[in-house]
Amino acid sequence: MEQAMNLQQRMDTTKETATFYRVFAMIAAGMILDGADVYLASAVSSAIVSTHFATLAQGSVFLSSGFLGLFFGSIFAGFIGDFLGRRKAYSTNLLIFGVLTLGAAFATNIWMLVGLRFFAAIGLGAEIVTGYALINEFAPIKNRGRWSGVTSVIANLAAPLTLLLAASVIPRYTWRAMFVIVGVLALILWVVRRHFPESPRWLIVRGEYDKAEKIIEKLEVNGSYSTNDSSVKRQPVKTRIGIGLLVATVAVSAVNLTQYTFTSWMPTLLIKQGIEVVHSLTFSAVMMAGAPIGALLVDVIGRKKVIVSAFVMTAVFGMIYSQQHTTVGILTVGFLVVSMMYILMASVVGVYMSELFPTYFRFRGTGYANGVAKILTVLTPYFAAWAITQFSANLIFYFIAAVALIAAIVVAVYGPETKQKAIY
Repeated sequence: MEQAMNLQQRMDTTKETATFYRVFAMIAAGMILDGADVYLASAVSSAIVSTHFATLAQGSVFLSSGFLGLFFGSIFAGFIGDFLGRRKAYSTNLLIFGVLTLGAAFATNIWMLVGLRFFAAIGLGAEIVTGYALINEFAPIKNRGRWSGVTSVIANLAAPLTLLLAASVIPRYTWRAMFVIVGVLALILWVVRRHFPESPRWLIVRGEYDKAEKIIEKLEVNGSYSTNDSSVKRQPVKTRIGIGLLVATVAVSAVNLTQYTFTSWMPTLLIKQGIEVVHSLTFSAVMMAGAPIGALLVDVIGRKKVIVSAFVMTAVFGMIYSQQHTTVGILTVGFLVVSMMYILMASVVGVYMSELFPTYFRFRGTGYANGVAKILTVLTPYFAAWAITQFSANLIFYFIAAVALIAAIVVAVYGPETKQKAIY
């Protein structure tokens, strides 16, 4: 026990080194692929419908198959990562995704494409579970929130990058080229990550102290943060699995539901109001300014204060947005709404979720929370379409406000403050 605590404390205080930066770069690259996949699917869905490779209904099945695959991938990755090792979960997922995504480029019919998409998404479903949890386990606690938040910021770059790529590639080389590009990139990253180190924290929990020692020595070459630093001396946070699952599932689901519902239906709602807005890519890129704000704030004023405030402001700005009838009002308030959502994406998904679970359960905990969020994301578009056609478009904003407020209450009441605290 004494040896384990000594190794854990050394991990807590290590300064960033070349080994850490390599780990961070490999994780960030994988997160960009994860983010790009959602926009890849959306662009491909539009293309296969417009070229009559699939009907509109079949295009919807194609999209849903991806979300369903992500659900199973999240669950599987949790078990593999906790029982067989972080490295094993992290090395096999991209191989599965890369090979099957490349195969999707040669699909001869829509049902073959749907099948390949489903199984490829199972591979990618592990990425968001493993990525954020791993940066959480490798980063020193003094800067853990910052590094996790920066990972989320980089992941958000996938939106404009993928939309630009799709706009350039699909008209010239068809939708199949997108699968070739993303599949090849995934396989290249898989080769690079074959030498990814195992998480020392996982090795310590498993009692493999000698292996953990060798990796920690590489992470200590730049020395350690002083143990006199208040951020290093704080007592470890006591995490309970049941509370962690409740807070993580509610918070992550709320982030996904509010962001996906708002950004997916915003153009439709604007058209119904007879308002033309600037190009969606430019608009989205500007509104993503919230992500780096969230990444900076979590290590300054604390996880709970940032998350609860952002959920409340999402609800408030969402309700105000529903009352706007001018282009200036919609752009201004829309910027505020989406900025809050990106603050939440960085602080909840990128930082807080992984900190809610002890090491031995971290991958399963984040896997369950992400899995539930993916399933709810699949079901939400049907509710939104029903609400718009049967009632008022404003019902969507009431839904967003209600979900955000419920999440704010759950985090405020049950969520532990994990700012710069050790989590074993």
